[in-house]
Amino acid sequence: MAEEIKEKSEVPAKFKDLVEKIETLSVLDLAELVKVLEKKFGVSASTSVMAMPPAAGAAPAEAAEEKSTYNIELKSVGDKKIEVIKVVRDITEKGLKEAKDLVEAAMLAPQMVKENVKKEEAQEMKKRFEAAGAQVELK
Repeated sequence: MAEEIKEKSEVPAKFKDLVEKIETLSVLDLAELVKVLEKKFGVSASTSVMAMPPAAGAAPAEAAEEKSTYNIELKSVGDKKIEVIKVVRDITEKGLKEAKDLVEAAMLAPQMVKENVKKEEAQEMKKRFEAAGAQVELK
């Protein structure tokens, strides 16, 4: 996936060295770096759908009913880390290391597990995570 991104975007020369250093970091190191930058500059790297004002004339309940796809965000892992890793592997079809890195990063900050999932499938995935002791949010 990282290779796909490299092909699609051209890195300006002034950022090339920085991007190369960032590419060598693990997921946990990247999560820690994001936290450090957020504190240093007083910003947040995450965007919240809830922070956006609703469209004019649209009631929040109506917007929630119309939504047909969801993003699954892992909020906390719980006590059964290995079980959660198994669920992440199964849902995302990632390898063991990638699933483990994602779960460990979720221990520091919420992590997106899967995007644009149909409502029924998202609810089933949420049940699987909760059965493994994790907390997820459908966005």
